[in-house]
Amino acid sequence: MKSSGAAEPISVVGHTAIDHICRVSNFPERHTSVPTIDHQIFFGGGAANIAAGIATLGEPCTLVSAVGSDFPGSAYERRMEEIGIVRQFFYVDDRPTATAFMFNDEGGDQITFFDWGASRVFETAEAPALDFVHMATADPSFNVRVAEKSDFASFDPGQDISKYSKEQFETILDNITVLFANRHEAAQMAGTLGISVHDLAARVEIAVFTMDAEGCMLCIRGERQTVPAVRVKAADPTGAGDAFRAGFLTAYRRGYAPLRCCTIGTVTASFAVEEMGCQTNLPTWQRMAQRHEQHFGRLG
Repeated sequence: MKSSGAAEPISVVGHTAIDHICRVSNFPERHTSVPTIDHQIFFGGGAANIAAGIATLGEPCTLVSAVGSDFPGSAYERRMEEIGIVRQFFYVDDRPTATAFMFNDEGGDQITFFDWGASRVFETAEAPALDFVHMATADPSFNVRVAEKSDFASFDPGQDISKYSKEQFETILDNITVLFANRHEAAQMAGTLGISVHDLAARVEIAVFTMDAEGCMLCIRGERQTVPAVRVKAADPTGAGDAFRAGFLTAYRRGYAPLRCCTIGTVTASFAVEEMGCQTNLPTWQRMAQRHEQHFGRLG
């Protein structure tokens, strides 16, 4: 294992958002309504979730994001300061910070509505040149520009996958080392490109496809290995993928091999799902290492 030493921080590009998570018995038919069983508000946004995970694990992290007039002086800003996230923000005075409205039914299905708010600024914003960057959900054209300027880049299309053109995916794949996607995103991305998921994985040095309760698949230049999920009592699966990326990227930055990065990501994700909210129960490196030893062995 290598030490992170004086290396540049991990940068994460994408949304900062406020999450409204509601639980309902069932989703309503058109032109009807159902009452919410529960409604809670949390800190969120894919990029901000990943940055929070990295910072809590103890690795320096810079969040490149956009926020609205409601963010300065907010509890969310204070939280980022407390855990040490360096903020490289676009401040948009005439828009609110992005907001996600998530509805979970009793069967475990989810529907999300996302108000971009201040994140609209990504469309025309100047992309920074970064040493080590993960591109999370954000405007596709902005992520393309980031990918082209960065030394090392990883990418996950996330909820914005339908916004990408074939040409944008092609450019990003040509400029990244690691691709993250869940099984549905991998299939949709491959479909947009007109190739198989196997060929998609072979386009990059490292591809990691998460598969819900089945764990994840690691593909290194097309060769596959699987990592099982860590079984815990899950309260909210919403932040699992973001926590996985935080664990993987922190471990990768510290010099761990890709397979070990996957087990570290898997363990980090297991903490996130134990409580409601994507950033509510993120582990320190020590907490993660203790659980990792129980399931995958001691970290070297």
